[in-house]
Amino acid sequence: MIMKTIKLLLGTFFIGLSLTSCIVDNTIVDEPYYATLEEVVTANDLWYIDYNITTGTGDVPFLSKAFTISFINGKVYANNNLVGIGSVGNGYGIQIGYYDTINGILKIDHNLDGFYNFEVIQLSVNNIKLRNKYNDVTYNLVGYHKSTFDFDQIFYDNIEYFLQEYQAWEKTYTSDAGAINEFDNENFLQFTPENLTTFYSSKDNVGTTIANIYWDYVGGYTVANVQGYDNLKILTLDYDSTDNEKFELTVINDGKISLYHINSGTTYEFTGRNYIQYLKPSSLKETVRIDGRKRTKVYRETEIRRNLK
Repeated sequence: MIMKTIKLLLGTFFIGLSLTSCIVDNTIVDEPYYATLEEVVTANDLWYIDYNITTGTGDVPFLSKAFTISFINGKVYANNNLVGIGSVGNGYGIQIGYYDTINGILKIDHNLDGFYNFEVIQLSVNNIKLRNKYNDVTYNLVGYHKSTFDFDQIFYDNIEYFLQEYQAWEKTYTSDAGAINEFDNENFLQFTPENLTTFYSSKDNVGTTIANIYWDYVGGYTVANVQGYDNLKILTLDYDSTDNEKFELTVINDGKISLYHINSGTTYEFTGRNYIQYLKPSSLKETVRIDGRKRTKVYRETEIRRNLK
C-alpha cells in the first residue's frame, strides 16, 4: 500500500481555502487521504471512543458518556448504552445533536450540553482525534464499518459500565453442581457509578420488587482480564478482608450474565432488572437517567485461568 507523509496546519497551509479539512500531525497516513473534514468524519459508520487514550485535564460530557459516535448528514448519533447496542438506531444509537464542518473545524451542537468546537487530527483513515482546546481534552476515536464492528466484544471491553445499566441483577439460576457456599444466599447484586467499582448485595427473596430490596452489604469489586481469553473476565466481590468471592464472568446476552464461583464450582445466572437508559429527555417524557454516568480510564490486571470447568 502506498504511504505518504502529510502535514496540514490550519491557517498556514492552503490559506484561505475553506476545504482545509483537519490537522494531520506529522503522521504517516494510509491512502486514500480525504481532502475535506466532512469526508474525514464520515469515512466510517461508527467511531469507537477509546477513552483509555484520552489526554488532557478537561472533559466534554457527551463524549465521556458515549461508547460510539457517528456523523451522518449533519446529525450526530451516539451509543450511550451497551444494552441494545447494535440494534438501537440501526446500530448508530440515538441522535444527540447536530454537527457542521466549517473552515476545518468540527462544530457540534449537543442537545443538552450545547456548542463545542473541535480540531480534528487524522492519524489514519480509521483513527482520528478530537481536540477541544477550551476544555483541554483530546479524545481518540477508532473508526469501524457496522458490518465489521464487534458489538459483542464491546461488552467485555467496558464490562464495568455494562453492569451499571440495570438497577439490579437478580439471581435466576443456580447449578446443581458445586459445593454449598455463602454466596448461595445472595439473590441480588447492584453495580453503581460510585467510584466506578462499587457493588451492593441483598439476600432478599427472588421476586422482590426492586424498590423494596434491602441492600445488606456494600463493598468494592475488581474486574481482571484473563490471559488468552477475550470473552471472559474475573470478577472479585470484596465482601470483607478475608472472604472475597471470586467468579469467572461471561456475558450471555445484553440482559443476562453468568458467574462461575471458582472456589465452589457453582454456576449462577443473574438477569438484569430495571434497565437504565442514558439519553436525552424527549417529548414523550420517558423515564431516563443521565446523571452520575461518566467513563473513566480503566486499568485491569491480567490473570491466568487456573480453574478449567
